[in-house]
Amino acid sequence: MIVVDTSAWIEFFKGHSSVFPKLKSLLEKGEILAVEPVFGELLQGAKNKREREIISNYWYYLPKFSMDGYFFKAGTESGKNKWLDKGVGLINSSILIYARRHECKIWTFDKKLLSILQYDEQFNI
Repeated sequence: MIVVDTSAWIEFFKGHSSVFPKLKSLLEKGEILAVEPVFGELLQGAKNKREREIISNYWYYLPKFSMDGYFFKAGTESGKNKWLDKGVGLINSSILIYARRHECKIWTFDKKLLSILQYDEQFNI
């Protein structure tokens, strides 16, 4: 399974040719896992009701695991590994902890998050 970070979802919703067809294909194959903080960020940046509805529909229909306790775990790991010093906040830390726990790859364009990911944790197009 693949966890798609906010940065990659934004490119998908903009219809960028380097992202849209690949993510669409992965969605159709059921290989994308929704993560609550990512969709919270997407909703936070939505410009109108239509965008909020589109984002919400993806959230409701995609497979997901519970995030219960992940922010706590992310805070602990982030503190131990000094991720905040590298510009990686709590949301990206929680995405990383979540992906590691469920053996998922992360699709992101966020350079700070990429800086703490192992190569085999990254989804590469």
